[in-house]
Amino acid sequence: MRVGFAGTPEFARVALAAIVKAGYPVPLVLTQPDRPAGRGLKLQASPVKQLALEHGLALAQPRSLRLDGKYPEDAVAARQALQDAALDVLVVAAYGLILPEWVLTTPHHGCFNIHGSLLPRWRGAAPIQRAIEAGDAETGITLMQMDAGLDTGAMLLKETTPITPDDTTATLLDRLATIGARLVVQGLADLARGALHPLPQPAEGVSYAHKIAKAEAAIDWQQPAAALERRLRAFDPFPGGAAELGGQTVKVWRARALPGTGKPGQVLAAGEGGLVVACGEGGLELLELQLPGGKRITAREFLQRHPIAAG
Repeated sequence: MRVGFAGTPEFARVALAAIVKAGYPVPLVLTQPDRPAGRGLKLQASPVKQLALEHGLALAQPRSLRLDGKYPEDAVAARQALQDAALDVLVVAAYGLILPEWVLTTPHHGCFNIHGSLLPRWRGAAPIQRAIEAGDAETGITLMQMDAGLDTGAMLLKETTPITPDDTTATLLDRLATIGARLVVQGLADLARGALHPLPQPAEGVSYAHKIAKAEAAIDWQQPAAALERRLRAFDPFPGGAAELGGQTVKVWRARALPGTGKPGQVLAAGEGGLVVACGEGGLELLELQLPGGKRITAREFLQRHPIAAG
């Protein structure tokens, strides 16, 4: 069975590695164009591209797949590459480009998507972050048959994992990547022996995980401390939390909700008792912070360098 792959970040690389290890021929890999990264802003290949090059897989990096879009020449070349690859199925994982109808219908069995939620909850761009932010007790991976809608296709396989009180997007992403890799290999095996049974998504329980905006980093101290704690875990590693102190922006990465009362945004404790800020409900103990141009440091280290008075 000829399996194509479309994906970009580490989450996708783990799935591609599992497909290759399982022995499936991969005639074509699609990934995003190289992007500037690091302080030198040098062009950097995506994790998926790096793996494809390691295994000598045919690679395409179109800027767009829309034949009527800004880069029609890229789309035309990608369409030819997909047709030449004669795929049985195209596996998609965090690719980053919308797949037009012509892509969905080119492989013999269409496109399978590795989605980081228990559909129909959290359709959309940021399912892992929104699940943590909302306080969900569990999440998981849904392997789905892609259609023209936004994560509306039939479900093929599902696996659940709990969201622990300490989970961040980074830790949960790693766990879900492993689950996704295992599920897609199982799904391909089931497809080969005619044992996949697509199940339409229920109409009830639909929610949307809108893309994370950098502006969401701003901490609103009027919110309950428990909600802010979840938000910070959801926004690690991007975009973190941002608070104003003495005219400069301080990044907040880890925190813990505690009992406490005071004017929202007021420092309730700063010293051996920790760094605690009043919220709309309760207090938030800040555990890990970062100054502009610096590294993440503990609250104790922060207070040693930048003493703050309670109140």
